[in-house]
Amino acid sequence: MHLMQPPRDSHDSPVERDPTRALLAALCIGALVVAAFWIVRPFIAAAIWAIMIVVVTWPTLLRMQRRLWNRRSAAIAVMMVILLLLFVAPLTLAVVVITQNAGEIIDLARSIANRPLPAPPDWLPGLPFVGGKLVSAWADARAAGFEGLGALIVPYTGGLTAWFVREAGSVGYLIIQFLLTLAFAAFLYAYGELFAAASVKFANRVGGKNGEDLLQLAGNSVRGVALGVGLTAAIQSALGGIGLAVAGVPFAGLLTALLFMLCITQIGMLVVLVPAVVWVYWSGHPVTGTVLLVWSLVASVLDTFLRPILVRRSARLPLLLIFVGVIGGLVAFGAIGIFVGPVVLAVAYTLFVAWIEPSPRANAAAEIVTKL
Repeated sequence: MHLMQPPRDSHDSPVERDPTRALLAALCIGALVVAAFWIVRPFIAAAIWAIMIVVVTWPTLLRMQRRLWNRRSAAIAVMMVILLLLFVAPLTLAVVVITQNAGEIIDLARSIANRPLPAPPDWLPGLPFVGGKLVSAWADARAAGFEGLGALIVPYTGGLTAWFVREAGSVGYLIIQFLLTLAFAAFLYAYGELFAAASVKFANRVGGKNGEDLLQLAGNSVRGVALGVGLTAAIQSALGGIGLAVAGVPFAGLLTALLFMLCITQIGMLVVLVPAVVWVYWSGHPVTGTVLLVWSLVASVLDTFLRPILVRRSARLPLLLIFVGVIGGLVAFGAIGIFVGPVVLAVAYTLFVAWIEPSPRANAAAEIVTKL
């Protein structure tokens, strides 16, 4: 009977033959990963933003380093100043302009309060379904005047006040996140080559050469999204500023800077443009207000089409995939999802194509598809 037993593999150990111990080891590793994730969870958002910033601005850092006698510390200091100015300068400019023109702003608010609401435009009653209701609401507001309009708005201010309180309470958290992002970015700038080498080793360990290709694809996607978001925000804010200036809205330059910040953060232009349109109508210029309204709507929806096209120029991915990644990432994860969404879909799409078409010929066909 002993001779009929199969020979024992000399490499087998009691641990490998014990499924219970193997399961417990896997559970311990999983618990360790979850605990580590839970500990670093408050820093994940800042770390992701720092990685995105460093990936996008790394060529700029290297050029800066070459111009500063090949000193990395000086280049990092300059990059930190640039990042600070990008966030602090617009806010400081807004505070300075508001402080210097406080009297004019108060006079403007008083003139708006004392000015009666003009008659509704001729095209308003012709709107389907809502034209009659809008004309009725316009007539009520015109009859009530500015003070009466304020009384009509009072019932809705409770939720608005609560929203402002929540936003004000999160200002400190946002400042901390911003400082953490700068600290992480400085650390990544200093040791970027080491992190890049470690990332390549990890990608190669997980997926071999395909893993390295996916890592390069992720970097290109991040750069493409940054190009799309930044250039789109510049174009949208420029169009919005032109419309405000032509319509004669006060402080058009300051509002243009505010539009750029709102576009970068993906809050939207309508937060500024809708009150501007209302002010133009209230000032007794219905034609100009209508033109500004149409211009504002066109400029505000421009990012839906322009951003994916600009992202595709760098990422070399199907346009529909980038569109879904940008919009879906924004809805799912907020502003940071604009970068995360396209990267995740790009990697998933590439893995799926490589899985269903593993041959070199099919991979060449998949590359052609991505360029369509």
